[in-house]
Formats: sequence, structure tokens, C-alpha cells
Amino acid sequence: MKTMTYDVAVVGGGNAAFSAAVAAREHGVSVAVFERAPLAEAGGNSRFTAGAMRVVYDGVEDIKALVPDLTEAEIANTDFGTYTEDQFFDDMGRITNYRTNPDMCEILVKKSRETLRWMRAKGVRFACIYGRQAFKVGGRFKFWGGLTVESWGGGPGLIDSWTKIARREGIDVHYNARALRLSYDDDGVHGLVVRKDGKSVEVKAKAVVLAAGGFQANAEWRTRYLGPGWDLAKVRGTRFNTGDGIRMALEAGAMPYGNWSGSHAVGWERYAPDFGDLAVGDNFQKHSYPFGIMINADGKRFVDEGADFRNYTYAKYGAVILAQPQQFAWQVFDSKVLHLLRDEYRIKQVTKVAAKTLEELVAKLDDVNKDQALRTIKEYNASIKKDVPFNPNVKDGRCTVGIAPPKSNWANTIEDAPFEAYAVTCGITFTFGGLKVTNEAQVIDTEEAPIPGLYAAGELVGGLFYFNYPGGTGLTAGSVFGRIAGASAGGRAKGRN
Repeated sequence: MKTMTYDVAVVGGGNAAFSAAVAAREHGVSVAVFERAPLAEAGGNSRFTAGAMRVVYDGVEDIKALVPDLTEAEIANTDFGTYTEDQFFDDMGRITNYRTNPDMCEILVKKSRETLRWMRAKGVRFACIYGRQAFKVGGRFKFWGGLTVESWGGGPGLIDSWTKIARREGIDVHYNARALRLSYDDDGVHGLVVRKDGKSVEVKAKAVVLAAGGFQANAEWRTRYLGPGWDLAKVRGTRFNTGDGIRMALEAGAMPYGNWSGSHAVGWERYAPDFGDLAVGDNFQKHSYPFGIMINADGKRFVDEGADFRNYTYAKYGAVILAQPQQFAWQVFDSKVLHLLRDEYRIKQVTKVAAKTLEELVAKLDDVNKDQALRTIKEYNASIKKDVPFNPNVKDGRCTVGIAPPKSNWANTIEDAPFEAYAVTCGITFTFGGLKVTNEAQVIDTEEAPIPGLYAAGELVGGLFYFNYPGGTGLTAGSVFGRIAGASAGGRAKGRN
């Protein structure tokens, strides 16, 4: 068997993996990244994202530090507001039913700003999310939901940047290199075995960082841990995240941890392919549902579409859609809100119907009880508190009365033609269960002891997210804990810990 030797080996090829590799390299040690996918599909789930990153900021100066090419005109025409540590803590607690690991949450929140500045200093560029996270009110853009910046060029741009940075820093990146198992003994982990281009290779290393994503692309594991029906979910991202990193660590005695029955899952084009399509990227998602209603095959509403900002509900509503008859729903809008629909509604690969009357619209809703759908829409229209003004930038309190489920905000009547409807199913992004790590990102075994030489970051770490997820937190967590894991691994390789 061929042998390679590095000080630090990183398993995975996404944002968390590259953050770890670059942070380890700062210690002056040799580093290699082992990416299971071929070059054409490399980048893990990160490559499929829109690139949004949730970060603490106290005003426009913090935004300018990340987006230095903001123009004076943009600054003058934008209300960036703030997103404080307290707000981030509140969102993480509220969205996870206060189950998020307190230490991990504190690290995520308090390290978010400095980590993104570190990325910017390394060469990762950021932009403000005008197209999806800001509405124009009174001539000025206003950002909402605590989410303001994204990586330049979205997920593909982020991976391109990290790849260039890694090459510049002298980090070896191996593609078609699937990690098979860890090499370990009583003294800890000493490397791993990978299958590169169809040949087994022994990789000797002083430290290994696992950053190979969750198990969302593994239908058998989804059904085993998330439950019946989850084998039918579409996978939003890469087909390569099948849980290899988690499996290898468990075989080496690591402790499973976190919300193993939970996942990030969204409303997704009903007839999208089984796995993500890099040509379409994140545009199969359909996230403007707060401005309309969702109707299932029985012709009924089934969820409060306006319970909160999209950022705080989209990651759990995919599971709700999956639980509906035939695992789909139609999102329905009228002309009053069509201008607010996100760009993803305008792609060619979309299941859409349009009509000039409600009767014509429901007649076009495939696989739906059409009589009940029409009754549902009319009952919804009659229940709205029309004296409350509609405002997409805040939870406006424009709600329904006397129907179940209620709609708590942004309840607009569906009565002004033309009407549009879009068919969606469940698209799973990543799983919440994984490995337990220390505050230094070292993997913990089932005896609650750190495993020497083994570190982890990204989706395969459990304990941060439960039930739900604040939008844009995944990439930030990958960067924060990836940087910590890499620094810890680099320090160990250098003999400092």
C-alpha cells in the first residue's frame, strides 16, 4: 500500500475543512486535504449554498470591514441595523428550544466576527445580501432577520476562494480521495486510510481533522435515524456526504452526540433531481412562503406560514412538507406579492402554474383536492385582519382570526389576479446529529475523554442545532469550529499540545 505523510490530514473539501486546513497551516506544519469528490463536484455542501453567513455586527463599520468595496451611495441608501451578540444568543436559544450546547453556542457567537475577519484577511470576499435579505422601504434598503453578508459568488465562490488560498499556502488538496478508516491505537489517532483514484493509500499524520459533512446523502441512515419516509427526501447538496467521517470516528470509540433525529430540511422544487445540481445550485429552494399560503394534497393549509421570518422557519418546514400526503405542497401567491418573490422562483426548472381566477388556479394544482383547495383559500381570505398594514421588514402582526392553523404575520388575501402556485417537496440540507467535541474541537470518546490526535468540525459535529436552525449559521459554524480544529491539530503537530 502506498504511503503519504503529513503533519495534519483534513478529511473533507468544504468550508469547514478548508478553514481547518488553513488554520493548521498557520502553525508551519504540512497539511493535506482529502476530498472524496472529483474536482468537478468538489466542495461538499458548501458549494451548493447561497453563501449567507450569520455574524455579529454593531453597525455599518463592522460591515465595511467585511465588505470594504461598499460604495457611499449603498451606505446612504441602506439601513444595516445591528446584530448583537445578545440577539445571536437569543436566536440560537429560541430556535433550538434552548437545547443548543451552551459552550458551543458561546464560541459560535463570540468568535463569529473575528472568524469572518480572519477569512477576509486570508482572501475570502464578502458581499451584502441585497437580493434576498433586504426590502426597500421609503427609498432605503432595510436588512431583516439578522442576516446581512454572504460569500462573494455564493457557495461556489467560497470554495473557489478557499481552494486558491490553500494552494497559495502550500496545502495539498487530493480529489477522488475517500477516507475509509482511521489509524489508531491506545495512544490515539495516527492517520487514516483513503482510497484515492481507486487505490488504497495509508496517510500517516500527527493529527486528523474530520470535516466530511453529515449523513444526509445516505438514504439508509436517514431512515434509520430521522425516521420512516426520510428515504423519500431530496438531497439539496452533494451526493458524497454519506456519514463517512462520523462512521470512522464511531469505530474509533467516539461518542455520538446531538439531535440525531433532526435535520435542516426546506421547501424544495417537487421534481428536482435526487441530489443537488451544481448548475442550478441553491435555486431549487422556494423560500417566499411567508407571503402566501401552502396547500397540501387534501387541499388544506397545514402550517403557520408567517410564524416568523423565513430565516427562522425554512429549515424546519421541509420536514413538515415531507409529512404531508404524497410528500408535497403547493405555495400559492397573488399579484400583490409577486414582486417580493425571491429570484429562485424565476428559474426554468420550476413546477409552476398561473391563472386569472381562483377557480382556474385550483384546477391546475396537480394531485390536489380542488374543491377543498378553493374552500381553503376563501376561508383564509375571510379570516384576515385587514386593518393591520402589511410590512415585509418586520413581524407585522397582520394575521388571521378563527382558522387553524393560523397565519401570524404577512397574511395577505389571495384575491387579486394573476395568481401563481409552485409545487414543493422536502429538500434535506444536513443532519444535526454527529460527534461530541471539546471546546478545542477535539473529538471525545464514549468515556468522555478526548481522543488524542482527532479533531472535528462542520456538519458532523453534534450539539449545536436542535429541531431547527437560524439561517446562515451553518457556514459560520463551519468556519468558527474549523478554524479552532485546525489550530488545535496544527498545535499538536507542532508539539504544543
